[in-house]
Amino acid sequence: MPLTIRIPKRGFINVFKEQYEIVNLENLSKFEPNTEITPELLKVKGLIKGRNKVKILGNGELSIPLTVKAHRFSKSAREKILKAKGKVEQIT
Repeated sequence: MPLTIRIPKRGFINVFKEQYEIVNLENLSKFEPNTEITPELLKVKGLIKGRNKVKILGNGELSIPLTVKAHRFSKSAREKILKAKGKVEQIT
């Protein structure tokens, strides 16, 4: 059996893939009302590491109005933030 067939194959790693850090709405409900939440604030609070883009997911409930700035939002998170009379701003 040739050596090239015997050696295990490894997969392809895409170095240009966009990776997102996940933040749930239950983590955002700990902030004060009318707070502007940015990736920098999330990094200071220790919710993200700050190396990747931020995606907000809709796990949990939100009852206070917040202005949330992130790179991506799930559909349920966007609806819950707007339902709580908050604002959603997508960063490019």
